[in-house]
Amino acid sequence: MRALPAAFVSLGAVALVAIVPARPAARAAAGIHEEIPARDQIRYQAWKNEFLSADVGRTEWQSYAADPRLTITVTTSTSNPHGAGIGHYEWDSAGHLVAATITLGARLDEEYPEPVYYPVMNALKHDLFRHTIDRRTLAATKIAHEFGHLRRMTSMDASMYRLRMELVPTYNAIIRKNGWNDRDPRLLDMVQRMGGTPVELWEDSEYWGEVNAMLYLRDRINDRQLQCSLFSLIIDTVDTYAKGYRTRFAQIAESQAPHGRCGA
Repeated sequence: MRALPAAFVSLGAVALVAIVPARPAARAAAGIHEEIPARDQIRYQAWKNEFLSADVGRTEWQSYAADPRLTITVTTSTSNPHGAGIGHYEWDSAGHLVAATITLGARLDEEYPEPVYYPVMNALKHDLFRHTIDRRTLAATKIAHEFGHLRRMTSMDASMYRLRMELVPTYNAIIRKNGWNDRDPRLLDMVQRMGGTPVELWEDSEYWGEVNAMLYLRDRINDRQLQCSLFSLIIDTVDTYAKGYRTRFAQIAESQAPHGRCGA
């Protein structure tokens, strides 16, 4: 059994997820606020345009931009140049998510995460796709992944999120000290309260992010044969590393995409 740090998770060469506690600073007005340093503005605009070129990306962006309650801040950073993260969550007294920050790496259009937990983004590393899908699409796919996290967070109860943030460090500390015995009654109690082990919760979140990334690519790729080849590779990767999550991705591969169903 593996333990995850409470504040930050990094996988392979590219770190994709940052879990950051809410910040107490005053919130801006609802909608999407882009706080992009001058050095990144040209690259960022190209990534954003690419994300908005797909129906799912455009729909998600417009929905959050018009949300009267939720404030989304989008920014860039050099601390995790090839990855992205979402955090700084805030909820109102009724338990509704009212703020979150998406941080994009300043070199988001470079490097690919490992296939474990990231079967969609990693698939773009394959030679067939590296030479036909440009770097802007890679960056936009990473953005779609973060919007997938955001979609899940908007439906999460604030008390459950806070409970998990409280219990995950405790779980990790206990399992390190007890010889990695995940049958420890104290751990079993925490798993029941959290709805899973820290690893299970984290990987579930990552695979939902990848589902959104796959939806983006479904809408973005116009070449049906290329799309079907990509989806086949994604499903094969999921079968290799996370067969229990196959249904999430198979439903997209088998759905009626804009250019026709694969195999039809």
